[in-house]
Amino acid sequence: MTEAVKPANAGARKVGFISLGCPKALVDSERILTQLRVEGYEVAPSYEDADAVIVNTCGFITPAVEESLNAIGEALDATGKVIVTGCLGERPEKIMERHPKVAAITGSEAVDDVMGHVRTLLPIETDAFTGLLPVAAPGMRAGAEQPAREDTRHGDVFAPSVKLTPRHYAYVKIAEGCNHTCSFCIIPKLRGLQVSRDAGAVLYEAFRLIAGGTKELMIISQDTSAYGVDVRYRESEFQGEQVRAHLTDLAVKLGEMGAWVRMHYVYPYPHVEKIVELMAAGKILPYLDVPLQHASPKVLRAMRRPGAGKQLDTIRRWREICPELVIRSTFIVGFPGETEADFQELLTFLEDARLDRVGAFAYSDVEEADANALPGAVPQEVKEERLARFMEVAQRISAEKLAEKVGTVMDVIIDEFNDDEDDQPGTKLIGRTKGDAPGIDGQVYVYAAEFAGAVKIGDIVRVRIEDSDEYDLYGEVVETPTWRPNVPQLGHFGKH
Repeated sequence: MTEAVKPANAGARKVGFISLGCPKALVDSERILTQLRVEGYEVAPSYEDADAVIVNTCGFITPAVEESLNAIGEALDATGKVIVTGCLGERPEKIMERHPKVAAITGSEAVDDVMGHVRTLLPIETDAFTGLLPVAAPGMRAGAEQPAREDTRHGDVFAPSVKLTPRHYAYVKIAEGCNHTCSFCIIPKLRGLQVSRDAGAVLYEAFRLIAGGTKELMIISQDTSAYGVDVRYRESEFQGEQVRAHLTDLAVKLGEMGAWVRMHYVYPYPHVEKIVELMAAGKILPYLDVPLQHASPKVLRAMRRPGAGKQLDTIRRWREICPELVIRSTFIVGFPGETEADFQELLTFLEDARLDRVGAFAYSDVEEADANALPGAVPQEVKEERLARFMEVAQRISAEKLAEKVGTVMDVIIDEFNDDEDDQPGTKLIGRTKGDAPGIDGQVYVYAAEFAGAVKIGDIVRVRIEDSDEYDLYGEVVETPTWRPNVPQLGHFGKH
């Protein structure tokens, strides 16, 4: 008897996934992975296990473009079947020039397009009796009837359920795109103008995350302060109430849920003072990520940045409202036309503002950015020398501010264990204070002492700070309070 041949498309197909770029791209990756799982695909842990690979790319600056192109090439060499999506996907000619054999290219936030290409490359069993897979809009299986629906590019129907972060923290994207025309940036060309999600969609996503055990929400977009401008702050439903798509209204509702709420990419608009008031009242974390970029009014005008020359006054007002406010920012040194006097103005600002968390990079041309045509290019060696001087000042200020924390007791959320092989499990921990975002700010190296083995990843504990250095704190657990959000928890998670 001849043995039946198993159809080539039978069984689960495995898709590898590479996610590059910023937290906003990470959220896009979570949405694609969620839809892969919904449609019955498995996520492959390695190239060897993958039938095809999706690469979610970054295309913002030259090093990121090169990293994305290298990742595409590596995936092609390993599997031969690669779907490219993300910011660099908005420049298909650049990808095809280097990698003409990619299977498909889509732009950013293209869940439906990506899934269409996956289905073509890796069709799965759709038999009525053996293909009973759950289907969710958007991105339904080929052949399934597509219901009429509103635009869901920003997760208004399709919030991700697959997370690429640990359970205890998550990124929540409230808008996509940007309305600014900064001369060094091409984000509006890559991702378009701003499109805000309805407040109700954001709040229901946050509610679900916290109900599932998430204790910290990072609120992200390209310009968080401008949230809702494009939709004229329209109202939407959340738990029987109408909530405006406005950052203040959103922050109030998020703060009522009882989790840590951290604001990223906040431009210094006047209404941000209301957000700082919420921080002073303990409703959301006293933390603002504000991309200032420079301090010289001349350079800021060349960058086409808002608020030129007013940053210091704004920061002082914020700190009057909320003295414990932690401010992080990023800066560009060596921008075209930056003189030594401009750079000295930046250093003076840094000394006066005494920002808590600072990042910087030397300016480099970004293809299609208007700044490329500006006169007064700064030599590379001068850019690197200025960057070193800038970071020396920033590091000293950071060390001084962290030293002020020694002797205090602070809330710390635990991200990982740090045990040596001779330690009792759970003796050494690594966490973050309310003033530290994951991946970009400092950490707290914690000795669990009498609580060794009792503290879990994701716990929020009280730590007495005993030492500090330029970027990190060191301390010992003194209390393990119970975390109880104002959101019913799904299932039994034990002690929080």
